[in-house]
Amino acid sequence: MTILSNGNRWPRDFHFWVSLLLAVAVVSLLREQNLTVRFDWLHLGSAYWLVLAAQSIFVATLLYLIGVARLQPMLERIRRDKLRIVLGLAFFLILFWAFTWLKAIILTVDAIAVLEFRDRLAPAARRQAALSILIPAIYLFAGFLLIFAYNDIILSVRFYGATDAAFDVADKWLLRGTSVRDLCHWAIRSLPVSFFHFLEFIYFGMFPQIGAALILSALYCGRKRGLEFVGTILTAYYIALFLFYMWPSQGPYYLCPNHFSQFPSTLLSYASQSASLETSKALWNHVRRRPISFDYFIAFPCMHIAQPLIAMWFLRRWRRMIIVLAAYDVFLLVAIVLLEWHYIVDVFAGILVAGGAIAMVDGHAVRAAYKGARMNSDDPKRELPSPPAL
Repeated sequence: MTILSNGNRWPRDFHFWVSLLLAVAVVSLLREQNLTVRFDWLHLGSAYWLVLAAQSIFVATLLYLIGVARLQPMLERIRRDKLRIVLGLAFFLILFWAFTWLKAIILTVDAIAVLEFRDRLAPAARRQAALSILIPAIYLFAGFLLIFAYNDIILSVRFYGATDAAFDVADKWLLRGTSVRDLCHWAIRSLPVSFFHFLEFIYFGMFPQIGAALILSALYCGRKRGLEFVGTILTAYYIALFLFYMWPSQGPYYLCPNHFSQFPSTLLSYASQSASLETSKALWNHVRRRPISFDYFIAFPCMHIAQPLIAMWFLRRWRRMIIVLAAYDVFLLVAIVLLEWHYIVDVFAGILVAGGAIAMVDGHAVRAAYKGARMNSDDPKRELPSPPAL
């Protein structure tokens, strides 16, 4: 239990009970709205447990090398093991021949990282570390299933574009008369399509950040910390579901009459936004549809900014990691706007949701960080301890 400053007790594990309550109610709510209760297990499982897991291990390895590892001892150990270098190169060339260079790099780095991890820990420690990652990952997967299902439920009772016009007006006030749509179409006219492909790489590359933060939090601080990280992410999503029910919106592309005629059709965002509108209409009209998959339609608040902020909070001890993630997230903010996914007000709401979720789940650490900051201001030479390197 966490004791708040006003003396009231707030259970830090409340997100488990919220998840359980949502899980108990989900089937009856889906059936009440004439929605399917089936999930696309093949698509969801392959994307989460194979693709996202591989990408997350890769990003976690890069962040570890940037923020934690001492490179000289590692390079010396690699030089001494010539056979591993040869086998790693052969593995990369085979993957490069079978897939793409990017997939080959990701899978090769993953394989090397897993072998290094295995060599450094005793068998009992390996099992403990693996469970510390696996159990929070299962919880996150179950939470995502609930989030996708409740997206469908909400759109079956709330019109999917009910507040887009209001958010567009708010954006024009914030941007002194212009809008996200204006910025997007200016960029389309002024910049090459390759720039938008780069923005998409940044936009969809946000998700491995979350997996990497889970891996590093669980490895260094244990299963409990990994579950707290997942609980914070899910709490932010549960808040987002409530806000989505209150103020449903699609995003700036919904109000743009020329979006699909001017936006580059080669982009994945083009197909994703078109499919989002089509599915939203089907849900609003209570048309039975395919099994539940990655059904996510929330524009307000922007979870593409909330999740990286939560990840940075849980990785804050590693300053170099935070610098790299902050630089990445600057480009992510540009991608969010120029790909016409979110209003500016969505971004501000996402920041507030992230802060609220962190305070609700990890409030004890927030207070400790505040006290530590005050102590550091009194003693500039004092530094907070960092977790040991694996």
